[in-house]
Amino acid sequence: MWRSWAQTRKETRNGYKKITDRVAALNDLRCGSITSTTGRCGKPNCRCHQPNAPGHGPNLRLTYKLQGKTVTESLPNPAAVRKAEREIEEFRKYQALNKEFLEVNARMCQMRPSEPDPQSAQEKKLSKPSSKKSPAK
Repeated sequence: MWRSWAQTRKETRNGYKKITDRVAALNDLRCGSITSTTGRCGKPNCRCHQPNAPGHGPNLRLTYKLQGKTVTESLPNPAAVRKAEREIEEFRKYQALNKEFLEVNARMCQMRPSEPDPQSAQEKKLSKPSSKKSPAK
């Protein structure tokens, strides 16, 4: 089915609006991942130092980048883990919406006709070749 340019542009703009509305409706979000760590403490008489002992843990942590540095936050209880999981899931939704947004925006840019660059009066004067002949030497 053939669609007019105006109809295609309108549909693209509607897609753009739907995506921005969905981004605005997102809940708290943050990037990162939840990791599990185990280890031994510094107390020599602790159970974690016994032969074949598994050590302490697992301890769950949220790790993410902030201003180019890795930040690790401890997740001390199941409620904190669930909260971090919800925020990460919202971030994944944001990433998918961002990808859609860029695709729609690229279509809009392709549909929009290019406009010639307007030159100022001064630029026009400078770009014209002189109609006077140079004097003989």
